[in-house]
Amino acid sequence: MSPSEPILQVRAVSLSFKGVKAINQLSFDVRRGEICGLIGPNGAGKSSLLNLLNGVYRFDSGAIVFERQSYSRIDPLSAARRGIGRTFQNNALFKKMSVIDNLLTGLSRHARTYLIEQALGLPRARREAATFRQLAQGILQFLDLQALRDVPVGNLSYGLQKRVELGRALIAGPSLLLLDEPLAGMNAEEKQEMAGFIADINRDLGTTVVLIEHDMGVVMELCDHLVVLDYGRKVGDGTPAEVQADPEVIAAYLGAVHA
Repeated sequence: MSPSEPILQVRAVSLSFKGVKAINQLSFDVRRGEICGLIGPNGAGKSSLLNLLNGVYRFDSGAIVFERQSYSRIDPLSAARRGIGRTFQNNALFKKMSVIDNLLTGLSRHARTYLIEQALGLPRARREAATFRQLAQGILQFLDLQALRDVPVGNLSYGLQKRVELGRALIAGPSLLLLDEPLAGMNAEEKQEMAGFIADINRDLGTTVVLIEHDMGVVMELCDHLVVLDYGRKVGDGTPAEVQADPEVIAAYLGAVHA
């Protein structure tokens, strides 16, 4: 697949909760190597969409094509093994565990050895554990977390915890990284640092990123492509400049933000 071709295609996808449409006949493409921002008012369906993409929810109709493979049903384990990583709005970290051990939990779905092999310390399990720790060391270095390697996550600032969660999603080397409000709750300095790491992940690792973010300044600077949702339907799809100039987007979202 060339860089100009889509890594992800959402095709007429719909999702309902008790008869209420959360996603309504949504279609868009994400091209390999880009940062795609999902924006829209609260309740527009953005987090529901991420939950569809990595199998937390099952859509009612339509199809999703990832790496040229179409699926109408997927589960989070299969999504992770196919190369889809994910963070959530609220940190789901193990607060009493160290930074490196939290990172290692991001590889649990990729383990190929059995629990009995791990418990007995058999050679295959030892080799896998050594490989996993090497991957974790690489993430610690990439995200500038080496000095905090053995610190319990609960002792870290909120911004650093979000960075650990980013590392946990990144450790398995996903080709598509889904980020649900990665800058939420941060101060200006923390936002700048996190945006820089997201740009580094995209540029240096070649990871395609789909993110939800409400800070329009960061979105317009960081993203190559924006998809705008309003009540589960697409009202905008294009470059940041194109979206900013779209009257329907302004009416649905951007105008309300700047009013």
